[in-house]
This record gives sequence, structure tokens and C-alpha cells, in this order.
Amino acid sequence: MPKLRCLGRRFWIAPFLVMISILCSAQAPVPEPATDQETELGQEMYNELRDKGEIVESSPLYATLKPIADSISRVAQSRYRHPFKFYLVHESQPNAFATPGGNVYVVDSLLYFVKNTEQLAGTLCHEVSHTIHRDSIALMEKRERIKRHEIEAAILLGPTRAHILAIALLGDLHSLGYSREAESNADITGSDICAEAGYNPWGLVWLFDEFQHADTRQIPQLLSDHPANGTRIDTLKKHFRDNPAVFAKFNSDPKSATPFNVQKDAAEQFLRQGDH
Repeated sequence: MPKLRCLGRRFWIAPFLVMISILCSAQAPVPEPATDQETELGQEMYNELRDKGEIVESSPLYATLKPIADSISRVAQSRYRHPFKFYLVHESQPNAFATPGGNVYVVDSLLYFVKNTEQLAGTLCHEVSHTIHRDSIALMEKRERIKRHEIEAAILLGPTRAHILAIALLGDLHSLGYSREAESNADITGSDICAEAGYNPWGLVWLFDEFQHADTRQIPQLLSDHPANGTRIDTLKKHFRDNPAVFAKFNSDPKSATPFNVQKDAAEQFLRQGDH
């Protein structure tokens, strides 16, 4: 009898631990403390999104996003000095964007939009690559027509100026501000990261292929560089051909993709001003 009671307790504890694990993984990560100009600017952008009520604090969708994001982070982290953190946000159009300091924001509807795991992984790897290349900082320098040391000085002057810069940069990230060269470079680096993380890098190509004749109003902003998507596809395919040791093992047929399913109409709670 004691043995049976012990066995029954194990059977009860195991599902309980699984449930706790799922609940923990369904939470937004804690922001990285501001320690330099990049993390301070990233914090201001986080604050702006939080105060607008866009950041999802908890949702079952985090449990779906987290294992893919973790795999990508393990590979990409050595290329960037701040930890990558992935947040779900609620906006009108499927999208994803990365900000200085390592924060990657994924619009919740993107998880319903992609057709397979490889397409989502390719999108996340692309955004992580923008951070690694510090493209958002370069974009801000270009838009503000000021030099890097001036941006750093402006941020050091206080949170008001940093917040103004953050709002401006968020606007750029939502309006296809990156150059085609920056986008293509992020595609290339993203494909390398995906391959190393074990995700088929053809996922981004499959996504671009679907959009060749699509209405750009219905596709994610980061991928709506139509008609340049054809050029980006060609560049990726050439990169795959030129590096067979890395990419030859991956199947180019979209029929080989891993189906991606998420809970429909998943409940969400949002961060508000004063949280975190």
C-alpha cells in the first residue's frame, strides 16, 4: 500500500509541475536594466509600448513562442552583448520588430498568420539579426541627422530626450524604415542563425514566395517590401548555394515544413503603466 500511495503521488505531481511550467512560460520576460545607451533607449521604447497598453503580460501564446525564441537566442546571443528578450504585443497588423538593447516584439496575430514553424523562426531570426547589426541605431542616426556621439549625449541628458528618440524610432520601425540592403543583410544573417538553431532557413523564402502576388496590405510590414521580395529570395538562394556545408541538408520543399498550431482566441492580459 505505501508503494501505491507513493506512485499515485508521483502521478499527481507530474501533471502539476507541467501545469506550473506552462504558466511560468506564459509570462512576458522582465526587462533588462538600462546600463548603457542601447539598453536605455530600449527601455524607453518598452515603456512607450507598455503605456500604450500593447505589451501582452501573460498569454498561452508565450508557451508557443518561448521554445522557438529560446533556441534562436542560444545561437544568436554570442553575437550581441545584451540578452535577447521576446515580447508579445497587440497591434492591428501581423508584424515583428527589434529594438536596441535586445528586445524583440512579436505581434500576437503573427502567430496566427504564419503557416509553419519555419516561417516564424525565419521571421524571428531576421529581427534578431537587425539587433546584431545595430540597424535601429543606424536608422535613428540617419533619421535624426545626428551622429552616434550626439545620440549618446542626448540620452545622457535625461529620460525626456531619450523618450522622444524612442518614439521617433518606433515610428520608423513601423514604417519600413530599413534600407533594402539592411533588410537583405538581416535575411542572410538570420538564415545562418536559423540553420545553426536547427530550423530550416528556407522558411523565410517560403514566406516571401507566398507574398509575390499578395496584397501588401494583408501581409506583415517587415515582409512587405514588394516587389523587392524577389530580389531578397534570389539573394537567400544564392547564399544557400554558396554554403552547401551549412544549407544542403535542409529541404527546400515547403511540403516538408513543420505545421504550426496555436490556441485560437487565446486570452491575454496586458501590462499597464506602473507595471515592471
